[in-house]
Amino acid sequence: MSEAIVIVGAGQAGVQTAEALRTGGFAGSITLLGDEVHGPYHRPPLSKAWLAGEMDSAQLVLRTPDVLARKNIELRTGVSVTRIDRNARRVHLADGSALAYTGLVLATGATPRPLPVPGGNAEGVHALRSKDDANAIALRMADCIKSQQQVLIIGGGFIGLEVAATARKKGLQVIVLEAAPRLLGRVLAPVLSDWYAHLHRSHGVSLLLDARIAALETNQQGSVTGLRLADGTLHPAGLVVVGIGVVANDSLAQAAGLACERGIVVDACGRTSDPAIVAAGDCTARRLHDGSLLRLESVQNATEQGKSAAAALLGIDKPFSATPWFWSDQYDKKLQMAGLSMGADQWAVRGQMGNTSEAANAASFSVYHFKGAQLLAVDSVNASKDHLQARKLLDAGVSPTLTQAADIGFDLAGLLKV
Repeated sequence: MSEAIVIVGAGQAGVQTAEALRTGGFAGSITLLGDEVHGPYHRPPLSKAWLAGEMDSAQLVLRTPDVLARKNIELRTGVSVTRIDRNARRVHLADGSALAYTGLVLATGATPRPLPVPGGNAEGVHALRSKDDANAIALRMADCIKSQQQVLIIGGGFIGLEVAATARKKGLQVIVLEAAPRLLGRVLAPVLSDWYAHLHRSHGVSLLLDARIAALETNQQGSVTGLRLADGTLHPAGLVVVGIGVVANDSLAQAAGLACERGIVVDACGRTSDPAIVAAGDCTARRLHDGSLLRLESVQNATEQGKSAAAALLGIDKPFSATPWFWSDQYDKKLQMAGLSMGADQWAVRGQMGNTSEAANAASFSVYHFKGAQLLAVDSVNASKDHLQARKLLDAGVSPTLTQAADIGFDLAGLLKV
């Protein structure tokens, strides 16, 4: 058969892989399958500009069908893949048809974790992953504004806090409930978690930490009316947004017998346990040199893994080795993260952080994470220059001392010239 690559998933990773295949000289057919009715679109704005109504549909589009067609990439939307036949090298679709492949890309993304309490699937309870999710939340927010009902957000991670910031911009009353003792506890140092708590409180958000949720209350029509805590406290609401993490969409891969563990297991080049199949994006778990697994959920990871996966299908080793980076916009504050801070045992703050709600609103600073003398990561708030410098330091494996990192007068760029 002639060369044919099928890509399951039409998000950032799928589109990037398709385009990298063409850039790399692949001349066979490329079919991009998306299970949503929408064409490829940007996901990061969904919790921010799109939800706030500050962005039009054209700005959300990642690639139009015409742009893909000019690259001889066939986009098929509203298509669900039901099974992978690795022996015959075919993917079976829900409509009963099948597509043959010489190379297969799995870019199936992730699914929000459901809230495991009574009433967790009631009307007016939403997760935020897709454009349709964001549209449904926006409509419900509009209803809450009219009826003067508050919004409850379960989960003090990035999605929850971004939605909280957007809701406050709309004038809604917001309560964020987090099961852990601090916000963003899995990704930020305690000093930065505390700073974000100050920031949100200064904008009128109520924070309930160590929250234990017993159930969501509903009316006779099955629509959410509030949330009851384990201690019996009832918080009324017209909308509940659930942001308690995601689960990698690896069921297709598991059913096909591919190695999976918290996601589709891949190497640094995106290869799975089947030489004809690669994977990229939020559905993956990358096996590191020490045998551990790394899951990254970011635009950069989807983009770079897509490039690596395309190269692997072309017989080229192109490992994704750049420093991971992420970002989050909340109110007028941009957090830019470089590196991975897990395992850090000491920190240095560079710039003006502030310890009060008022100071948080005027802040510009970076937190440098160290394990011993080794720089692991840098989290910058409204300090883009620090962020770009941090990526260079981390890529080069150069570590300032704690004192140097904290001294705003010290030229960190000079360390790269030594």
